[in-house]
Amino acid sequence: MKTCKQLAFEWGLSVRTINDLCKKGKINGAIKVGKIWQIPDDAQKPVDGRVSSGRYVKKATNLEAKPLPIGISDYVRAQSEYYYVDKTLLIKELLDQKPLVSLFTRPRRFGKTLNMDMLRVFFEISDEDTSKYFTDKAIWKCGVEYRSHQGKYPVIFITFKDVKFDTWEATIDKIRGLLQEEYGRHQELATSDKLAKYEKEYFSKILAGTAGEVALTSALEKLSKMLAKHYGRAPIIIIDEYDTPIQEGYSKDFYEEIVGFMRNFFSGAFKDNKNLTYGFLTGILRIAQESIFSGLNNLTVNSVMDEDYDNYFGFTGEEVHDMLEYYEASEKEDELKDWYDGYLFGNEEIYNPWSVINYISKGCVPQAYWVNTGKNEILEDVLKVATEDITEKLFALMQGERVIARIDQNVVYRSLLEDPANIYSLLLVAGYLKTLKKELQADGSYLCEVSIPNREIAAVYKGEILSHLLQIGAITRTTANKIAESLYTNEYKKLQKAIAEYMDKTISFYDAGAEGFYHGLVLGLIALMDNQYKIKSNRESGDGRYDISLIPREDRYPAIIMELKWRKDLSADELDELADEAFAQIEDKRFDSEMKEDGIMDILKFGIAFSGKKVSVKTETI
Repeated sequence: MKTCKQLAFEWGLSVRTINDLCKKGKINGAIKVGKIWQIPDDAQKPVDGRVSSGRYVKKATNLEAKPLPIGISDYVRAQSEYYYVDKTLLIKELLDQKPLVSLFTRPRRFGKTLNMDMLRVFFEISDEDTSKYFTDKAIWKCGVEYRSHQGKYPVIFITFKDVKFDTWEATIDKIRGLLQEEYGRHQELATSDKLAKYEKEYFSKILAGTAGEVALTSALEKLSKMLAKHYGRAPIIIIDEYDTPIQEGYSKDFYEEIVGFMRNFFSGAFKDNKNLTYGFLTGILRIAQESIFSGLNNLTVNSVMDEDYDNYFGFTGEEVHDMLEYYEASEKEDELKDWYDGYLFGNEEIYNPWSVINYISKGCVPQAYWVNTGKNEILEDVLKVATEDITEKLFALMQGERVIARIDQNVVYRSLLEDPANIYSLLLVAGYLKTLKKELQADGSYLCEVSIPNREIAAVYKGEILSHLLQIGAITRTTANKIAESLYTNEYKKLQKAIAEYMDKTISFYDAGAEGFYHGLVLGLIALMDNQYKIKSNRESGDGRYDISLIPREDRYPAIIMELKWRKDLSADELDELADEAFAQIEDKRFDSEMKEDGIMDILKFGIAFSGKKVSVKTETI
């Protein structure tokens, strides 16, 4: 038997590709022992060396192609009426590893709900022969040992993805309604001769929607027991987007109520529940610190940092390649990669599936599809507690730079108040960052090198961070444009007027504190210029560290250096003197030396002084 590394060397492929070929069943006889693939010595290389997902059938024209499943989370409908990327080998992986309770944490709109519905349709006992929805899928080729599980289990399925309300009362009413619907899917229990009278009475109470909050906490546990009694087989419990109402509770001030409810709700379902075959949960965060999964030592967490199941949520490069071929848009592969690729789940490079299908379905027009699906609450919450250091790092990320950050997968929303540096962990799990390098620490956290995944996410950083720094409003956006124009034309009086106008109309006098405050303010004001400039902050050059520099992306723009100064209670004359001092510092410490070494000679220099809301700008063209 050979390893993936040995075979990769023989076939001239990467180890990751060989691993993918094994996962997709493309190498006959390959078996997984623990986490290592064992491959027969006489294994044959696939004809094209690629991993193909699902069935690819070339269409004569785009008009004959199936539509893409935008917003479709119904597996039966998605695989029959739409272009479907086959993720059914997730079933094989789960049956091979047999984790009792699995939690999959992935960003929103990365296919979690569709995958969970796929599991429901595969495993659930049904009057309909549901095997027909899998006979042409990858799982069916894996053998009778896997096919024998199809349609053999009672299933409890609840998705919390739409539980987004402003109050605890509305939230618990919605949860009551979801449980009512799920109990309604199991009407056979109402007349079952295997259930006791008190069980049927409880069933009727949930079905009627009259159960109180305490009674609802036992709903999963009791339903699993009743289903096990009726069918003689313990059910599978699937909970999709479990943390959506918890996120709402955090932002809408009913956090303690929702966390307390969920703790009891999940404990009865998954902790020491003998009436459980498997449990599957999805979400964005693993909320361990809140003890929602307290004592649940049978929980297996699969996060964006883990290698297991790394290619089942989102699209792989090969899947995107096949999709573009199907829709006769292969020439768009580089553009699509630039905009929507770049996520790293485990060891697998992943594309954002929501954005990919929207991009192709809308004629391959690149724009921020994923970030426009709703408010970016996580980024908004992060920016509320961002320190000066964090704001600067976020700005560096927005410029395409890499940042070193500690990633704790157990982070929760309210930990932001305790340590704002936890924002990087939230941004990673929510899909706003990717890990380029990671090193496991003794406490279970990771020290990572992170960056923005792609152009789409860069767009939301630009919009959200600019909005935050400018305290967004029509006047501030207009002012930012004026500032950009004045920098281009070296009109320092116009620049001074625009900054003063912004400060006067949008900043409280008491907000204006120290130099770091003004530094962040100016970074925000010039953020609109990042298409024309690479913007750097606090970098060494010459004999010191300049405050802000703008390196032109094209020769037709001048370079710009800014030095900022701040002092309290200055008169107009004193403020002008401070601006002269700031400008002189650029000259004295040769902050332009790095630019000149790179061949940039057209350089604008600005000394800017602040005192409260007052500002003075001095400049000279070289």
